[in-house]
Order: sequence, then structure tokens, then C-alpha cells
Amino acid sequence: MDRKAVCLLSGGLDSATALAWAQREGYDCYALTFDYGQRHRIELDAAKRVASSLEVKEHLILSLDLRTIGGSALTADIPVPKGRSEAEIGHGIPVTYVPARNTIFLAYALAWAEVLGAEDIVIGVNALDYSGYPDCRPEYIEAFEKMANLATKAGVEGTSRFRIHTPLIKLEKGEIVKKAMEFGVDLSLTWSCYEPAPSGLACGSCDACRLRLKGFRSAGVSDPLKYATILQA
Repeated sequence: MDRKAVCLLSGGLDSATALAWAQREGYDCYALTFDYGQRHRIELDAAKRVASSLEVKEHLILSLDLRTIGGSALTADIPVPKGRSEAEIGHGIPVTYVPARNTIFLAYALAWAEVLGAEDIVIGVNALDYSGYPDCRPEYIEAFEKMANLATKAGVEGTSRFRIHTPLIKLEKGEIVKKAMEFGVDLSLTWSCYEPAPSGLACGSCDACRLRLKGFRSAGVSDPLKYATILQA
């Protein structure tokens, strides 16, 4: 029997690595990407490249305009923080937090999983090297998994037992980079930057760039992504 998994794929380092993990685990992977009105829509191209490179069974891109809600530097006219230190990045919830984003994304993933007859959903959240987002924590994932089995026809009838997999949740960014390389992910295809420079290059100074660069430094390898500027650690 085929083992199907719906894998949330943003086009970034973490989601690409989580997708590759699912394939290593023997799942037939169905990648799900969201065009949600994000400032960094360039990541959609990265998601397409990653999905093609890893030869997923299907890649679905859903349009969902969260700009109508706003409340985030990624979906509203709010400046993206630049040049923050590791201590600043690790403290509090930044303005790049998109209200309830992972809850919204996981709900759509759950719906598609139920239609596909899949019991497994994979998401590349991380609770160590991350920007303080509340929907990346283990207790949140556990709560969503419980809800998923209470709120679906498949869960209530007992035909499926949904599981949310978070293979990267306890890994530091450097460890994620190493896992990606171990799994054969072409990291030059991925994208992390929240606000690309006018040249189209990654800015090198937003939180996402800073965390990505930290991961590559920790792993002792060069980041194949090109940056407009790279701030000192």
C-alpha cells in the first residue's frame, strides 16, 4: 500500500529538507505551497524548483491572499527588520510573524490529506534556530494533531489516524544544512530572504537571511545563494 504524505513546501531550506526527509522515509510526497500575498513571492519559484528537483507526486500551489488581513511585515506595509543580532532574533515575536499562518496552512494540508487518503503531514518547523513564532513549537503541533483527528470525517470514522511530522523541530540550523546535504537537496534552488534587494538577490540582513547564513557557517559549508550584502555575525 502506498504511503502518502502532504508536505508543506515554502521553497526555503527547512521545508525542502523536511520534504526530502519524507521521501527518505518512503512516502509518496504531495507538496503544498501557498501564494498568500507574501512580500517575498520569489519563494514560489523556489518551491517549484525544489518540487521538480525532488520529483514529488504532485505540487499544488494554493492562492490565499492574507494581505486582506495584514498584521505582518510579510503581508502589510510594515518594515521588515534588518540587521538584528542573534539575541534580538531569539527574543519575542517579531513583526514578520503572520497571524495564525501555520494553523491556516496545516488546515489546508489536512483537507488535502483527507481527500488523498493520506494519514501523514510533514512540516519543516523548528523550535531552536527560529524567529520566535508561536506556531513552530512542539506543543502547538501536538495540539493541532489532536484537533485533526477530532475534526475530520476520516478521524471520527477511524479510517485514518492523522500524524503531523516535524523532523527538524529539535535541530539547529547547522544540523538542518547537514541533513539537507545528506538527503541530496540542491540548496541552490531554495530561498529564505523576506525582502529581496532591488537586484533580485537575497538581502543578507533580514532575520531569515541571518539565520540561514548562521546555519551554513555552523555546518562549515558555503551557502550557494547569492546575497546583496552579508553582515558580520
